[in-house]
Amino acid sequence: MNRAVRGGDEREWVIRAQMEWRRPATVEDFEHDVAGSPVPGIAMLTVTLVLVLVLVLWLPDGVVVPPWVIYGLLLIIVFFPLRWVLNRPWKVVAETEGDLVGEQPPERWVGIVSGMFRVRREVQDVAKSIQKHSLPDFDGPLHPVE
Repeated sequence: MNRAVRGGDEREWVIRAQMEWRRPATVEDFEHDVAGSPVPGIAMLTVTLVLVLVLVLWLPDGVVVPPWVIYGLLLIIVFFPLRWVLNRPWKVVAETEGDLVGEQPPERWVGIVSGMFRVRREVQDVAKSIQKHSLPDFDGPLHPVE
């Protein structure tokens, strides 16, 4: 996701957002990342699939399964992977080369936003802030990087 924005001081900014596959390690997250292994999730997925398979295989011949039961099982199976995809962190970068005269230096602002829908709103907010104030908002998720 790329977007070009002209600031109030006539500098041209480029705002980029890219999905990250892993959450970046920060000092605040260190204690929670000690047991960060995918093994428990894989084990729970395996147990769920085995139980669904047993339910289907041991079903007597005369039983009619209502469609809502099948839809419910599909919803349970799809819920967590869909939640995982929709809550991935996105790296948002707003940068400018500076102006042609050399009075304004090049700048780069970087931040992390979680969620596919939230990142779109944050990119719009950053673009509005650049158009209005010539800089991203200091209270937003982006912070200047040297």
